[in-house]
Amino acid sequence: MAGAAPRFEKRRYVPPGVRAGRIALITVAIGFLALLLLAPLGAVLGQAFAEGWRVFLEAFDNPDTLAAIKLTLLTAAIVVPVNTLFGIAAAWAIAKFEFKGKSLLITLIDLPFAISPVIAGLVFVMLFGAHGWWGHWLQDRDIQVIFAVPGIVLATLFVTFPYVARELIPLMQQQGSEEEEAAITLGAGAWTTFLRVTLPKIRWGLIYGVILCNARAMGEFGAVSVVSGHIRGLTTTMPLQVEILYNEYLFVAAFAVASVLALLAIVTLVIKTLVEWRADRRTG
Repeated sequence: MAGAAPRFEKRRYVPPGVRAGRIALITVAIGFLALLLLAPLGAVLGQAFAEGWRVFLEAFDNPDTLAAIKLTLLTAAIVVPVNTLFGIAAAWAIAKFEFKGKSLLITLIDLPFAISPVIAGLVFVMLFGAHGWWGHWLQDRDIQVIFAVPGIVLATLFVTFPYVARELIPLMQQQGSEEEEAAITLGAGAWTTFLRVTLPKIRWGLIYGVILCNARAMGEFGAVSVVSGHIRGLTTTMPLQVEILYNEYLFVAAFAVASVLALLAIVTLVIKTLVEWRADRRTG
């Protein structure tokens, strides 16, 4: 509009003491992250490539290392879909319905956060080991759980099952159930209501939970170490293989495998950031 006076935004006055405190807190946070995260990551990558690309790539010619990578990917491929289905079902039940034992179910979902992974592994040994509660029954049927792939999968499932559920529960509670009730009133079935109404609203939280679950599944050490038996080429995952190589003074090979795990963690953080940014844009 011609002749309209220009608009100026009034800048908020920040006292010098507040500004200095803000800068100090940001500096401390960045320094803390650099000391505890960036420096170790840089050290891992530096050691992995200390003798060049050729030696780095030769570390993955080891059959035991390749078997560890395959087992890690197999475990994640089983654990993540199962925990995704469990997380959706648990979040749906807790957020949409009222029932007896609801608080107990929430407490049980949070249980892996409170229990040490080593303790979780020992529990599975007590249940499925040769001298465990069900050990003799399994031996009579030639079924091996402990010191085998099923034990690794079970231990990883236990450690990682809260991640998807814990991302979806508060999100679905915040959204309420009015739209689902309206869809059911209009004749939509439960499956159609979930796919057309619920899933579009929770998809970013679901993706975020799946990313965290996958990262923890590939990097789990404590529980897997207890139930695996460290059988080379059979029950060693990537974290366990790093420990074995390091204990044998094969430092370049150990840091090479560790660098792959570190790079996977970085990719996970990048995807997590992109998901959060996309979700903020859609809700903003």
